[in-house]
Amino acid sequence: MRLRTLPDPDHMPALDARYALRQPATNLTTAPQHPPRILLLYGSLRERSYSRLVVEEAARLVRHFGGEPRIFDPSDLPLPDQVAGDNHPAVHELRELSIWSEGQIWCSPERHGQITGVMKTQIDHLPLDIGGMRPTQGRTLAVMQVSGGSQSFNAVNTLRMLGRWMRMVTIPNQSSVAKAFQEFDEAGRMKPSRYYERIVDVVEELVRFTVLLRPHTDHLTDRYSERKEAAHAEREVASDLSAIAIAHQVAGEKR
Repeated sequence: MRLRTLPDPDHMPALDARYALRQPATNLTTAPQHPPRILLLYGSLRERSYSRLVVEEAARLVRHFGGEPRIFDPSDLPLPDQVAGDNHPAVHELRELSIWSEGQIWCSPERHGQITGVMKTQIDHLPLDIGGMRPTQGRTLAVMQVSGGSQSFNAVNTLRMLGRWMRMVTIPNQSSVAKAFQEFDEAGRMKPSRYYERIVDVVEELVRFTVLLRPHTDHLTDRYSERKEAAHAEREVASDLSAIAIAHQVAGEKR
């Protein structure tokens, strides 16, 4: 499994529990529901990856707010088209996790003013359609970035654009952590700060949007073009089956 184990999942020293609701989406639905399923992706393979550390903080908050987080480890993910037919265990697992998810969190470092190749590779391995399954369409999305210098929004802007392209519902809030190397202690835990508070806000908002929208995902993503395409495909299959049946009948008459 390429799921990262979350260290100290319930230990959040920077969080003031007096103001952190345990299940902020409780009043958004009357029907009992399973915990919202959240997939988290990060964009650096460094041993001390700040995008991964941010994702781990976000995953702890997902748990605190009543969700189920899973963090994908991209360390052995090949480049798109590097393996014939993308037939690689890491690709299969990433796609299965995306289909499993109801919401996602993407966090990338900003490198040369943009998201990293590691981040883009993960997104590029998620096609809009896999055998009739749509691994991203209708999922909620929260975007975050970390920077080595002053605060920037280049990476989150690109992630937001990619989320729209992948037909995801990107929430209004976002997080950009400047000079990330100053925001974590030696153990890799984020220090109390306005940056941390913004991450809390983003995760809380994502959980709410996910619970609010997931009962209506099929209805909200019911597209005219896709209905038309599906009907056309069914007619082609029916036509092919008819042709096969006629060919068998003719062959039988000739015997």
